[in-house]
Amino acid sequence: MVLRRYNGMQDDMPQTFSSMLDRFFNESVNTRGMSGFTPHVDACETEKSYEIELALPGISREDVNIDFQEGRLTISGERRFEQKEEGRRYQMLETQYGTFSRTFYLPDNVDPDKINAQLQDGLLKVTVPKDEHKTMKRQIRISGSAESKSQPKQKSVSASSGNGKDNK
Repeated sequence: MVLRRYNGMQDDMPQTFSSMLDRFFNESVNTRGMSGFTPHVDACETEKSYEIELALPGISREDVNIDFQEGRLTISGERRFEQKEEGRRYQMLETQYGTFSRTFYLPDNVDPDKINAQLQDGLLKVTVPKDEHKTMKRQIRISGSAESKSQPKQKSVSASSGNGKDNK
């Protein structure tokens, strides 16, 4: 096995001129960009909610579905490729198109009835509020057993401790 130093460009830079030409012709307009669309996500937690933001440029709200079931928030949809002019031949197409689905597993302390979603300027912001009753800190009082309250205390009886001496 040969160890090579990683400089961060091994995957992107072809090693030979021949492999560079192969890569150029293999990554044509027909194969690249149509493989699928995966939106970028930013997720954070605040004191009162979980906030998830997805970058969905060029997608209308009719093309996005949001479902919540059993603690899973699933955001799915499609970014469609639409040619606007006939006779146009693309020389380069780096924009991704296709269907997408992202699933987020949320804790039990969320309130699914108050989930809010807004799509504005290509940014989908989903706010999942925490359930105040589930997140509120409570002090639990410890009570004794029911038997000890109803029966009066009896005198202690001597017992053997196992070392041959009696405890009183």
